[in-house]
Amino acid sequence: MNATAATLNQQESGTFRRLLLQWYQQHQRKLPWRGQSDPYHILVSEIMLQQTRVAVVEDRYKKFLAQFPTVERLARAREQTVLAAWSGLGYYRRVRNLHAAAKEVTKNGGFPRTAEALRELPGIGRYRANAVASIAFGEPVAVVDGNVKRVLQRFTGRALTEEQYWQAAAALLAQESPGDFNQAMMELGATVCVPGNPLCMVCPVIELCALRGPLEKASRQTRRKATLHYALIRKKGSIRLQQRAKEHSLMPGMWELPEIESVESNATPLLRLRHSITTTDYTVFVHAAEKASAGRWVPLRSVSRLPLTGLTSKILRSLRNA
Repeated sequence: MNATAATLNQQESGTFRRLLLQWYQQHQRKLPWRGQSDPYHILVSEIMLQQTRVAVVEDRYKKFLAQFPTVERLARAREQTVLAAWSGLGYYRRVRNLHAAAKEVTKNGGFPRTAEALRELPGIGRYRANAVASIAFGEPVAVVDGNVKRVLQRFTGRALTEEQYWQAAAALLAQESPGDFNQAMMELGATVCVPGNPLCMVCPVIELCALRGPLEKASRQTRRKATLHYALIRKKGSIRLQQRAKEHSLMPGMWELPEIESVESNATPLLRLRHSITTTDYTVFVHAAEKASAGRWVPLRSVSRLPLTGLTSKILRSLRNA
């Protein structure tokens, strides 16, 4: 049974939509992708926002579209150029899929206009397809992400199964303005119905909410600890970098400093920093060195043109600021 339909009658559902949309029109954040109807721009923003903070995406979104203003321009670009533009955002499979999708769209003469057809593009799952279809083309399809799930959990008063979340979101959807409604649901979850201490007193739908206050915390996965050592080799304004193999399971084709397998216990590093990737926290040491068997010399003025790993970008920024 549809959880939301079982919880609300038709009048309450209509009240929820009206109050939420009124709140969204008055309180939505001014973000560079808001108000867009170009499916390419919407897709870029949705892919960037996956597992990346809004504050980071705002600046990178503008820079990415300045370099690749149309889907056709992105389709024509070399993969190394696209990866370099994405450098530092992490989860590089996202941009590889975006690049592949751009090629498909260009080959087919434009974006598909339905969520079902959009899901045929590389890396475009149910959420992204529905987001693009509803915002760009007005198709009445709901979206479910972490923010929407949290709103629905508090609203219905219970945790739902994955499919029940989608059913609940579809039951509440404002059919006449699906794009605004979907964005309003995500905005409410991101700014008011937050995980720890929700701002219930400013919530536009608080009178219809079944569950208020903090949600039960999910058990967190134990994080691993590891240590990495890298060599910084410099010569006449250039540094030595090496490229990860295309077959590498993590960040294939990206460029990084040469890794050092073993270091003398009394060696003094040039730099020490911390870096986290997925479930591992790394302590990273960078050591001055003179020789490397692999890689190539890259002028420092040209480093930004290469697709660097996020850690390598962080190391080079830290050394510049040291």
